[in-house]
Amino acid sequence: MPISNSGTTRITVLADSDTRWKWGALTASRLTGEGADTRLDGRLLRGRATPTVRQLEEVGVRADSLREVTAVEFLREVERDAPDVIVLALVGGAAQAMLHGLARTAAASDRRRPVIVTGYVGVVYEKLADGLLLRHGADVVLANSRQDAERFRAVYEGVGADATGVVESALPFLGGAAHLEKGQKHDPYTVVFAAQPSVPDSRAHRTYLLRRMVQHARLHPDREVLIKLRSKPGEHTTHIEELPYQKLAKGEDLPPNCRLVYGNMGEVLDRTDLLVTVSSTAALESLHRRIPTAVLTDLGVREALGNHHFIGSGCLASWDEIDAGHSPEAAPEWVARQGVAPDGTYETAFDAARERVASLLAQDQLPPITPYYNLVTAPGYLPGILARHHLGPDGAPLPGAPAADREPGPVRQAVRSAARGAYRHGVQRVAPVIRRMGEL
Repeated sequence: MPISNSGTTRITVLADSDTRWKWGALTASRLTGEGADTRLDGRLLRGRATPTVRQLEEVGVRADSLREVTAVEFLREVERDAPDVIVLALVGGAAQAMLHGLARTAAASDRRRPVIVTGYVGVVYEKLADGLLLRHGADVVLANSRQDAERFRAVYEGVGADATGVVESALPFLGGAAHLEKGQKHDPYTVVFAAQPSVPDSRAHRTYLLRRMVQHARLHPDREVLIKLRSKPGEHTTHIEELPYQKLAKGEDLPPNCRLVYGNMGEVLDRTDLLVTVSSTAALESLHRRIPTAVLTDLGVREALGNHHFIGSGCLASWDEIDAGHSPEAAPEWVARQGVAPDGTYETAFDAARERVASLLAQDQLPPITPYYNLVTAPGYLPGILARHHLGPDGAPLPGAPAADREPGPVRQAVRSAARGAYRHGVQRVAPVIRRMGEL
C-alpha cells in the first residue's frame, strides 16, 4: 500500500556516504510502495565521505535531483520549500545536528513540517546507546530486525525517552534470486570475500586475510576467489580505509583464479557459492538469498571486529575449515531474528513503517521535534555536535556558516577537490607512517 493515495509525495534523502545514500534511497522506495506517485530528491552532505560519481552509479539508485550541500544549505532549502518526508541517512552526530536544525526551522514556520525518518545502514554492533540517542527525535527510527527493535526500545525507555518512533523493518537492499538448490554450484565454484574498510584495522591482520585468500585459491585451482572491494583508491565510504587491499595486493603474487573486483554487491552475489567476511553487512544479504556464509574467527570473535554479532548464527568458521571444504549452514531461528527473511516474509517487512509514515502524513500538524539530547540533558555534549555542522546550541546557523545557495564555481570546486585529496592522502599515507614511527 502506498503512503499516499492523492498527489505526489515528495521525499528528500540527506546522505553523507555512498552506503548511506544506498540505504536512504532504497528506504524511501520501500516506504512509498508500488504505484505511489513520488518524487525523490537526493542531497549529499559535504564531508570527507561525500561519494564520487562512480560510487553513486554503483549504488544504482536514480533520483529526480541530486546535489551536494552543507548542513546549513540543506536547512535553508527545507525552510524555503519543505518536502513531505525527510530521510536522514547520516552518522549519528550529523543526524542529531539536523534534528535540532529542523526543529528550529519548523518552530519558526506556520507550515506543516516534514515527517523525519532515520535508522542504521547495517548491523548495529557498537555504540548502541550513543548512536541511538543521537537519532532520537525523529518521527520514525527504523530497526532492521526484531532484535534491534527490542534493543532500541529498551535504550530509549531506559533513559526516559519516548520510544514510540521505533519501528521494526528490515534492511532495504535485501533481495535478489535465491541461491542454487542444495548440492548445486556455479561453474566455476565461486568464493567471495566481502572486504570492509576498517575491519580489521591493522596491516598485519589485513595482510593475513589477503594471504589466506591467495592460499585458498592455490589449494582449490578449480574455484574462483573474488575479493569484493568497497571503494577505489582515493574514494571514501562510511568508514576510513587506511590500508586498502588494492595496495596490499601489490606485494602479493595473486594466482589467476584470485582477483579483486568492484561493482554492486547484489550482482556479485548472483554468482557466489560461498561468501566469506569478518563482519560485513553483506553477510545478511547473502543469508537472505540462502547463500552459504562464513564469518571468520581467525582473528578471534571480538566486539572490535563485529563478528560477535554472529554468535549463534551457525556461520562462524575459520579459513582452515573453509580450505577443508566446510560450507556453513545458518541457524533458522537466528536468521529470523535478524530481519533476514529467506522464507518470503520480507515482502511485508516494511508494512509497519509505511503505515506509520502514512498516519503521520495524514495529520494536519505534527508535534514539535524533541530530541532526547538538549541543553538540559546534555549541556556539555550537544553544543560540540551542533558546532561541527556550523549550528549554535539553539540549532541556528553560526556566524560565518556557509550561506551560498548555489552550485560552487570552478575555483571553489578545484579548491574543494584539492582539499579532499590532501585529506585522503593524509589518512591513507601519512597517518599510518606516523603511527608506525610512534611504535618504534
